[in-house]
Amino acid sequence: MRWSQTLIPTLKEVPADAEVPSHRLMLRAGLVRQVMAGAYTYLPLGWRAVQKAAAIVREEMEAAGAAELHFPAMSPIELWERSGRREAFGNVLLNFAFPRGDRKVHVALGPTHEEPITDLIKQSISSYKQLPLTLFQIQTKFRNEERPRFGVLRTSEFLMKDAYSFGTDVEQLNASYDAMYAAYCRIFERCGIPYLAVEAESGPIGGDASHEFMIPAENGEDAVVHCEASGYAANLERAETGRKPPKIEVPANAPVTVTVDTPGVSTIEAVCELLDVAPEQTLKTLLYIADAGTESEKIVAVVVRGDHEANEGKIRRAVGAKTIALADEATVQRVTGAPVGFAGPVGLTGVTLLADHDAVVVQPAVVGANAADKHTKGVICGRDWAVETTHDLRDARAGDPDPKGGGEMKLVRGIEVGHVFKLGTKYSDALGAEFLGEDQKRRSIVMGCYGIGINRIVAGAIETSHDDRGIVWPKGIAPYQCHVIPLDVKDDEVMTLAAKLHDDLEAAGVDCLLDDRKERPGVKFADADLIGLPTRITIGKRGMKDGVVEVKRRTDADAENVAPDAAVARVQDLLKD
Repeated sequence: MRWSQTLIPTLKEVPADAEVPSHRLMLRAGLVRQVMAGAYTYLPLGWRAVQKAAAIVREEMEAAGAAELHFPAMSPIELWERSGRREAFGNVLLNFAFPRGDRKVHVALGPTHEEPITDLIKQSISSYKQLPLTLFQIQTKFRNEERPRFGVLRTSEFLMKDAYSFGTDVEQLNASYDAMYAAYCRIFERCGIPYLAVEAESGPIGGDASHEFMIPAENGEDAVVHCEASGYAANLERAETGRKPPKIEVPANAPVTVTVDTPGVSTIEAVCELLDVAPEQTLKTLLYIADAGTESEKIVAVVVRGDHEANEGKIRRAVGAKTIALADEATVQRVTGAPVGFAGPVGLTGVTLLADHDAVVVQPAVVGANAADKHTKGVICGRDWAVETTHDLRDARAGDPDPKGGGEMKLVRGIEVGHVFKLGTKYSDALGAEFLGEDQKRRSIVMGCYGIGINRIVAGAIETSHDDRGIVWPKGIAPYQCHVIPLDVKDDEVMTLAAKLHDDLEAAGVDCLLDDRKERPGVKFADADLIGLPTRITIGKRGMKDGVVEVKRRTDADAENVAPDAAVARVQDLLKD
């Protein structure tokens, strides 16, 4: 490809509204242009990178036994109503009605495609003999993102690979899940991006049924705890703290409890300031409603250290509930006799009382007094309140011990690029996707879903691989693999050799960009560093007189002189390395 025949509008200045490196460099290198908030046009360089990432994804999905299909972006709103996700998505789901003849057709733009594909399987699969099956597509998705930001990392329109597995039982689901997990590892390795496979919250399905694939990046929106020694990684919703149930002992000479007035002081920060104590010397008691609206509904009181954050996923699992939510103000008032902010474990009745491992060793502690505008000091677990056992009920954080024994964990930021998830029968139950088993009984199909953000692969690669001059592309998804730069475009010999090297590289399977612009060498070199292709060949009159051209990698400080007839082979060697 000749530069003069494509569109690469590079920018010298850093765009004022670009917040993160990938956004700045994608704009400056001419990869994208914003059409409106949350929507971008991909220019030729950017689209080539996206398509290369998509090709790798497609190859690995097919190698893992998945078959490709393609859905329309629009689907009937009724599908989303039947699954309950029209309400669950809220404003995120883009949906509208349009006239068709004398009636209105109401549709949704797919933020994902569980509903349409489950409906398809309902119509197409009838017997266990047709299962297991995994299908995937690479399709544009739409979500009404309230705060589009970070360039293409958070947008309202994006390209996604979504795959879905269908099986007769958990065993088939596990096999499909493992195949997709392995395929994801190969995809990200081939794309040349660093990644962590992170344990994620799986919802009420239970077990280790969900993994996110994260690109570690300073500007990542997700927090992950990670131990390099053991390889353990999990997002904050799922991460274990590595704490064990402690031995609860009443200290000798324990102080007596004293209830003090704390008018209007309902937060840990305010309590600490008023009573001159540290947050780790306090306990907070939070009330939740488990399985609200069902026969098994119950009130759960959770005690955690004042400087820790309760983890709703862990609480839900600890009580064996399907749903968990903070109790409303009226429930808190009824159960504790006090407004929100004054609950405490002492004398609390009519609830299931749970305590975090770290909460019971705060001796003595400041707690809410279950009375308006009052707190109690000198509280001792084992004397003033008690639990039979303790649980891991809080968010993990840096410094917590690795649950696999590898040492202390670190907190890192990450960009989510993929997610594998065991759905179970959630959608097949809602949409009636069943199969006839070998025993002639009808059962719901067991599903898994597996997503990859194609745009995020590209942006994530740039976010983690750049320098002060521009992008440093991994070769797997670079728009072109070699950049041929003739310095004297008016010289026929220089341009003839440049064209020959370009054509020879293409014939050798190395896609190539030839910079045939009538620009100064400084401009060409600056643009070459900015767009960051993996290798470069520079051709000048002086070098040709000496019988050499310059060859270098984007990451090399200096070029090497190579005979023109050896340049293609040298580029191939550099790309292999």
